[in-house]
Amino acid sequence: MSVTALDPTTALVVIDLQQAILAAPGTPHPMGEVLERNVRLAEAFRAAHLPVVLVRVSFAPDGADLVPGRTEHPRPAPARPEGWDTPAPELHDPSSDVVVTKHNWGAFHGTDLDVQLRRRGVTQIVLTGVATSIGVESTARAAFEHGYHVTLAVDAMTDLDPEAHRNSVQRIFPRLGETGTTEEILDLLAKTR
Repeated sequence: MSVTALDPTTALVVIDLQQAILAAPGTPHPMGEVLERNVRLAEAFRAAHLPVVLVRVSFAPDGADLVPGRTEHPRPAPARPEGWDTPAPELHDPSSDVVVTKHNWGAFHGTDLDVQLRRRGVTQIVLTGVATSIGVESTARAAFEHGYHVTLAVDAMTDLDPEAHRNSVQRIFPRLGETGTTEEILDLLAKTR
């Protein structure tokens, strides 16, 4: 793990920490711990007057905007309980946060995330959320391809599969950016402000 720097305009980008997903079991980090670490990061970014972006996944009630294509893994059912896609209230500050809605694994494709970041002068993102090997990794790959400096708070993310999490953290993320813990990122943020 080697977080070396935070750019003057760095944004926190949180993937899929929303009502229905918070009820899922997380591994290797329990969902409650991941949420708590994200709340701490969000509060620190807001205090430093840096953008906090909450990305949520959502679909039309009839599922018409689900990604098409054949897969070997079952697709999510289109019917969802009311409010399932609402960002975690402990995490969300409606007065300042940017909320981006995605319909894919990654947060860049088909959304205004890149526009939201560039209009705020963002050159680096600190990425967190769920699931490490799906939404977080897809977003990290796209952020790297879009030319952002990418930092991944590896203890502020979790997965449904510990091996998938480990593979992303150990093999994929070091090729896309820098990895570190919540504490390392908070310490660096405090030193750069």
